[in-house]
Amino acid sequence: MPNPKYKKAVKEINTDIPANRNKALNFIVFFIVILSLLNIFLFFYDTYFSRDKGNEPLLRLDGKSSNDFLSVGNITMIAMKVPAVDDKGNGLSTYLVVEVMPGSGRTLVDIDNLLFWADTQQNIRTARRVAANMTGMDINKYDLVYSIYANATVIGGESAGAAITIATIAALENKRLNESVMITGTINHDGSIGPVGEIIAKAKAAKQSGSKLFLVPLLQSRDVLYETSQHCEKFGPTQVCTVEQVPRKISVSNQSGIEVVEVGSVQEAIKYLLI
Repeated sequence: MPNPKYKKAVKEINTDIPANRNKALNFIVFFIVILSLLNIFLFFYDTYFSRDKGNEPLLRLDGKSSNDFLSVGNITMIAMKVPAVDDKGNGLSTYLVVEVMPGSGRTLVDIDNLLFWADTQQNIRTARRVAANMTGMDINKYDLVYSIYANATVIGGESAGAAITIATIAALENKRLNESVMITGTINHDGSIGPVGEIIAKAKAAKQSGSKLFLVPLLQSRDVLYETSQHCEKFGPTQVCTVEQVPRKISVSNQSGIEVVEVGSVQEAIKYLLI
């Protein structure tokens, strides 16, 4: 006959098994929660506090200004407005964003609503090379990401060459841009700024975006408008009329309502654009 004490001991052991399992399960859940909280803390610490205190970056990406600056950790981003012309000939502002991060010298591009993609691609290559020469930095140690955002189909990208170069320099040197200044112009390998078309339309777009100063290539602060004129002559009883295009020089500043300054190179332009 089994010992009553033995039965009682077995019953107590069996009763304790579910309790021990619950304790183990609770401990595992508690441990997972602690790990999750620790990971969240480390993420925010690395994002907001792991910076060089001697060069504290300014975090400002509120979408209210035309040129925004963001530097978090080892990533720097510059955003600026660039004037352009759509497929209907109207001036508009596009957003150019340049990001710089540690990498292996890659150039990544994200551009929508743009015609003549090959021209823009070549401009980015030239801008990258000129920015490297002017800063003296080894850009093979960085990855550069270029993004252009437009609400309409933009014609070409050559006229953004100067802006792309200056935005790249600002991102590499961790500097801010003057948000009251916009620029148009192609970029040449020696850092000079070349001519563009549709100056008046772009100047008006700069004015509408809230800019106070518009930088243009040399000799382009004045433009030529062709006015249609009809000239008629009588030859006996017959009158012969011809339509002529009469050139007229105009001030881009007067036509657009924004101050216009000519610049011949990126070196000149950064005096107005970099802060």
